[in-house]
Amino acid sequence: MSVPSPAHLRLALGSRVLAAVGGGYALASVFSIWLSYLLPAELPEAVLGATLFSFAVYTAAVIWAFAAASAARAWLGLLLPGAAMGLMAAALQLGGAAA
Repeated sequence: MSVPSPAHLRLALGSRVLAAVGGGYALASVFSIWLSYLLPAELPEAVLGATLFSFAVYTAAVIWAFAAASAARAWLGLLLPGAAMGLMAAALQLGGAAA
């Protein structure tokens, strides 16, 4: 088993930090949009409730970014759910669920 170089470790850490900050923010934002369409309330209350819950999602995303076995898994664990929720939110918007 070879020892990773310091440069490789710095890149892996930088990737995890970027995943935690940028990917976590993107996931929380998409989650907030998606949940605001699903909550059974008037639009302002639904958006407020979804936004409040997105803070917990962001916290979980940051924890996930550093708990994942590798930086690639951290990114996949943020991008795949984010893409799925984004597609569902787009489908809900086009379907007129917010009207």
